[in-house]
Amino acid sequence: MTDLNALPTAAVLGATGCVGREVCAALGRAGYDVLAVARGPRPDLAPHAFHALDVAAADPAALAALLTTARVEVVVNATGGWVSTEEAMHHAHVQLVDRLLAATALMPRRPRIVQVGTIHEYGFVPDGVPIDERVEPNPTTPYARTKHAGSEAVLAATRAGEADGVVLRAVNVCGPHTTRASFLGTVMAKLAEASESEGLELTIADARRDYVDVRDLADAVVRAARAPVVGQVINIGRGEAVSMRELVSLLVSASGIPPHAVRERSARVESKGGGWTQADITLAGRLLDWRPRIPLARAMADMWATDRAVRSAAHGRPAD
Repeated sequence: MTDLNALPTAAVLGATGCVGREVCAALGRAGYDVLAVARGPRPDLAPHAFHALDVAAADPAALAALLTTARVEVVVNATGGWVSTEEAMHHAHVQLVDRLLAATALMPRRPRIVQVGTIHEYGFVPDGVPIDERVEPNPTTPYARTKHAGSEAVLAATRAGEADGVVLRAVNVCGPHTTRASFLGTVMAKLAEASESEGLELTIADARRDYVDVRDLADAVVRAARAPVVGQVINIGRGEAVSMRELVSLLVSASGIPPHAVRERSARVESKGGGWTQADITLAGRLLDWRPRIPLARAMADMWATDRAVRSAAHGRPAD
């Protein structure tokens, strides 16, 4: 017998990452029971149920049984990231989606799938051009190609009537628990080791990119889980291209290091995203009733404060 009072359950794949942990929190606040899934647990995922699993290597039947037993109605794929090799990217971004789709096809009631993709799936665009969903994807890097392959697999299965999927193409994220593998995470790590007396030299490319707070992205995921939108690609960002120097300045301000202690050095743009990104977020507003709410200054301040708390805990001392 079905428990009519039971909360809906959402599974979050990649639950220990920057995006996944905020998605878990947002779904919990929205009234979902959350099943957090990742290759290895972290204690700060409480109070969510946790299952350790490498989905990309999982048997689809076993994954289907796990999701069915937990009565999962929504699956959020927040896995992947800036892994090092193309083989690792294929494992995390393509093979994982194939296993997930094979598993959901075996379930008596297929869950909704929210695939967190990337704006980089569109490839490089000329400076000044906002990217809307009509832009034909032209991924040029291994990261973009493998992320796009995963997104296309979800869309193809949905078109074939074999899945109920939606793809969010997100810009770069900032805010709490930003990975140190990212540009801003690298800057944050250098600031953490810097002293006012010695100063710090930072190499900053002359680029402009769209960044969104990870908590705003998590809000978009929750809305996509509930919206009557199927087989759709929706861009998620702030809708503005901000210079990397401005972003770094906001992070330096959050760190408390005087600006005069930071020496800037220009460099060529060498990244997975090119020198310009700006998402057109009109469709997100129309289909999801979503817009970004967290200012970049607050995102940087919270990113710094969270990282400081993590560093303090690692050294066994309270954060100031």
